[in-house]
Amino acid sequence: MALLLVCLGLLGEAGGMAWASGKGEPKFPSPLGYVSDYADLLEGQWFQQVRTICHDLEQRTGVEMLVVTVKDVGGFAHAKEYASRLYEAWRIGSAQQERGILLLASVAERQAVVVVGKNLITTIPPQKLDELSMTIFQPMFASGDYGVNLYRAAVSLAALAEDAPRQQAEKKSRRQVAFWMNVLVVVLMFYALWRFTRPERVHPFSRWKRGEYWGIGRGGFGGTWGGFGGSTGGTRLTE
Repeated sequence: MALLLVCLGLLGEAGGMAWASGKGEPKFPSPLGYVSDYADLLEGQWFQQVRTICHDLEQRTGVEMLVVTVKDVGGFAHAKEYASRLYEAWRIGSAQQERGILLLASVAERQAVVVVGKNLITTIPPQKLDELSMTIFQPMFASGDYGVNLYRAAVSLAALAEDAPRQQAEKKSRRQVAFWMNVLVVVLMFYALWRFTRPERVHPFSRWKRGEYWGIGRGGFGGTWGGFGGSTGGTRLTE
């Protein structure tokens, strides 16, 4: 999975040691929705506002953005490693054709990381994320004002993601429409074939051949008159 990993904020010293290979795969928590505030950094007002930004972004553009806070990154050497593995474990943006965003903030390491799917790399370039680091994340760790700054970061990322290309989703939609159009054409063809090849329709004018109908309209010149060759009620005309 191609990812763009950007470590932001005040890095300080790398917290912890790399995950030991002998310990097996790390255990990640389960997602709690658009916002997983495991570090209890977001008060009710900011929590709801950040969630609204993420929800509205997915409704408008299809881009899935999750915001996560943690107290620390456990046995990982850096928050970017934790965020990368978490992005993959939660399959963020997979249903949206690799159009996902993970914003993670770790308190102990004083690190913030943004992970984006491969189809958002051109839309959210590294220079834009550097601006977030300077204007939002560094002041956030310095002041401890996590709520307002994570909200501002979510707004900025959502604004950038608004311009994300949708070619793949549109192509998929067109392929689905074309498929069902082809199915409809085939069904209509089979129906027409069945409709005009039934035994009783081998000769559609069989009743005409038997003299039951001679013309058009309500009986025409046929029916009980027997056509021009029939009788007029059985009475013989005499001179």
